[in-house]
Amino acid sequence: MTKFTPHEEHDLWERWKKEKHPDDGDALVARYMPLVTFHSRRIASTLPKAVSREEITSFGLSGLYDALLKFEPSRDLKFDTYASFRIRGAILDGLRKADWLPRAAREKSKKIEAAVSKLEQRYLRTVTAEEVAEELGITADDVHDTMAEHFFSHVLSTDEQVNELDQQDGSGFAIKDEKTMSPEDELVKHEQINELTAQIEKLTEKEQLVIDLFYKEELTLTEIGEILGLSTSRISQIHSKALFKLKQQLIKTR
Repeated sequence: MTKFTPHEEHDLWERWKKEKHPDDGDALVARYMPLVTFHSRRIASTLPKAVSREEITSFGLSGLYDALLKFEPSRDLKFDTYASFRIRGAILDGLRKADWLPRAAREKSKKIEAAVSKLEQRYLRTVTAEEVAEELGITADDVHDTMAEHFFSHVLSTDEQVNELDQQDGSGFAIKDEKTMSPEDELVKHEQINELTAQIEKLTEKEQLVIDLFYKEELTLTEIGEILGLSTSRISQIHSKALFKLKQQLIKTR
């Protein structure tokens, strides 16, 4: 990370806001590039290897530059906080528009869902990924990974884009849509959150911990592995298996 004294950074921001000189913009990008790296790696860790990491970083850079253009240093808000929301929003928005989940993966996901439905009608119970894998002649890891990718692509398609920070609270942010959310929409959203929470509580203790550390604490799979004393690949397996279970449980509640 490029180092500046507080005075140097203040002067840099002053020049940038007044003149928008490319050299000052480059200096600020270099200063905050670690934010792009952090969010790019975290999101990339949930995606298939086929998704270009360079493209994800490019999305993140566009979010950082957007933040540099719109940030007001005079506001009671740290740029790191403001830029993080812009960067993450730009990456997710870019992935949505790119439709990164290949058609073959979507077809595979449909086959798995059909197999799940068929087996549950046969056994009259919830089936395991191993049973689905045996039915389709693939591995349980294939089942977990495919459904995790599908689950995440669904999250991307419904995830709200961050537009601007709350003008009244320097420590928070506002997520706005084309129209104000109606009381009915708020109620549905609240019910969905409660439903998801209830389903997460049905996971094993270790699966709940991985989900909590990854999505709430925003740790990487490697960091979670270090905390739990497990390999990154093992944490990835637990994460994928948890998402598979959640998807199946949520389908049953519809």
